Amino acid sequence: MASHTSKTVIYAALAGNTAIAATKFAAAALTGSAAMLSEAIHSVVDTGNQLLLLFGLRRAAKPADARHPFGYGLQLYFYTFVVAVLIFGVGAVVAVLHGIEKVRHPVSVEHAWINYLVLGLGILFEGGVWIVALRAFNQQRGRRSIIAEIRSSKDPTVFTVLFEDTAALTGLVVALLGVFLSEALDLPVIDGIASLVIGAILAVTAFFLAAESQSLLTGEAATHETRVGINRIARAEPGVIGLNQARTMHFGPNEVLVALSLDFDDALPAGEVERIVTRIEQKLRKAYPEIGQVFIEAQSFDADRRGAAEAA
Repeated sequence: MASHTSKTVIYAALAGNTAIAATKFAAAALTGSAAMLSEAIHSVVDTGNQLLLLFGLRRAAKPADARHPFGYGLQLYFYTFVVAVLIFGVGAVVAVLHGIEKVRHPVSVEHAWINYLVLGLGILFEGGVWIVALRAFNQQRGRRSIIAEIRSSKDPTVFTVLFEDTAALTGLVVALLGVFLSEALDLPVIDGIASLVIGAILAVTAFFLAAESQSLLTGEAATHETRVGINRIARAEPGVIGLNQARTMHFGPNEVLVALSLDFDDALPAGEVERIVTRIEQKLRKAYPEIGQVFIEAQSFDADRRGAAEAA
């Protein structure tokens, strides 16, 4: 379900950005607007980003094999990080460099009405894509705050598209104001300044996306609610007298590895311990379908503490 929602959002953004990019380039060529050219480059980068996210989703769906025994889910996080780098390296840097050139050598915008038309249509189309992404994001976050959802989300595709579209809408408004003010005040330098502002918006967007994707890529635990539930299930099983350690890690949006160190009743025969382990695994997967691999270690509390001390 989450993957289907992600793809719907990405396809909507891909269709919108492809059409808008072509229109913006035509308008930039006709008018000579720096802000419009920056917006055209922005749309091209966003289009490439959506293709990368779709490729990442496809790679992440590959089944586990000998080389990747825990699956390929982390590749989605890798491609999300690449998207953040592209937004900064291509979108932000090019927009800033072009803006600096226009500030140093300002040129009046020609046929400004073309820019108004294209930017107005761009706001309309980007707004539609933004609403699709926002609805999908709100469906995922439930009652959590926006910041809490972004920090806890293990599926970066939806909030990546939402970030991109928010930056795109903001950039379109800045470009519109830049063209209008440069024409109304007869100050062509404002168009270059607008391009610099668009570059700054892209740089900030890239920074937040990079921070979130690197956290996922380097191994994030399951959500707090999931970890609490795992601990509760393990502790409640008859025969378990202590939970030494419980560690989790996401290998993709819907693939969680669980490693437990449990202290079992010493009076239990080996066969009963095996049955308890099986029951715990079944209960965990039933309660949390995203749990894939489960590893349970039988170890006394004292032995676990000694092992932890030696490792430290």
